[in-house]
Amino acid sequence: MARRSAKMKTEEDIIAAEATEETGIEVAEETEVEREREEQKPVVESLATLREAGKRAPRLFGIASGVEGLDDLFFTTEIRDGKPVKKPLGGFPSYAVVNITGVPDTGKSLMVEQFAIKQASMGYPVLFVTIESPAPFVAAGLRQRAMAMGIDYEAVQDKIVLVDAASYAILRHSLPTLLNTLAHAIKTYDTKSLVVDSITGLYEAREMMARDIVRTLFNFAKKWRQTALFVSQKRSSHEQLSPEAAGGYAVSHIVDCSIVLSKVLITNRFEAKLYKAPVGEVVRLFRIDGCRLCGHDTKTHLMEITETGLVRIGPPLSVEVEE
Repeated sequence: MARRSAKMKTEEDIIAAEATEETGIEVAEETEVEREREEQKPVVESLATLREAGKRAPRLFGIASGVEGLDDLFFTTEIRDGKPVKKPLGGFPSYAVVNITGVPDTGKSLMVEQFAIKQASMGYPVLFVTIESPAPFVAAGLRQRAMAMGIDYEAVQDKIVLVDAASYAILRHSLPTLLNTLAHAIKTYDTKSLVVDSITGLYEAREMMARDIVRTLFNFAKKWRQTALFVSQKRSSHEQLSPEAAGGYAVSHIVDCSIVLSKVLITNRFEAKLYKAPVGEVVRLFRIDGCRLCGHDTKTHLMEITETGLVRIGPPLSVEVEE
């Protein structure tokens, strides 16, 4: 009798368990349906007329680059006597996210370091994320850049905030942690510009994630009203004068502007004549690939890295050839 009672109890337990399982499935299905319904609702907050959106649009002005020959290569347009007239912007477009790409030894890091020093010397705090080199070594480079630019290094030290993602791996591997750190720094130091050198380091060995990572940082810079320079690395297989870099065109498709740096080793008389340089010399080139916020120079320019370690933009290559 006891065995029969135990058997009936077991069967009741099984039936109860099955009922509970079925109920759980039904609840999960209902939750999924509710979630899908929520996702299908129109996002009314995303709608705005051009007039309404324009009221929130920031003013367009130039942000000094600290690079000789660069600031006059971006333009805005004015109406004079009823006609549009091109006017130099005087630097990078304000609040733009700029991609600076190129193969090694083309001056990418020098360019963003000059930008940081220049902005700091004008009293504008800069947030500098270093992913390739630990902060003390970046500080040493910034000191040299300040000296070469004739700027008092002591006066800019408290205006540049370094985020050492090279030494703290969690900042490279956890994007939410990096963003929270940047937000804290922006609020604490009231920074106006953001430098990431290099953004490629955030998706090494996982280039399929490049678009998501770049898009997230792009939106972050826009939200916090930061003029941002992202350095990106090219692979050896990439065409040097295209904006393609590690992660494909993920960076250049998303950002506001791409600047391409390249170099050519002169190996024959034809190249020597074209670039006006002797065989064996390395010639560097600069080109603005595109900018959605304002007009820009479309020529390929000669570029120099001086003996003091500064990038300088020279004349258009076409002018050199004509001469």
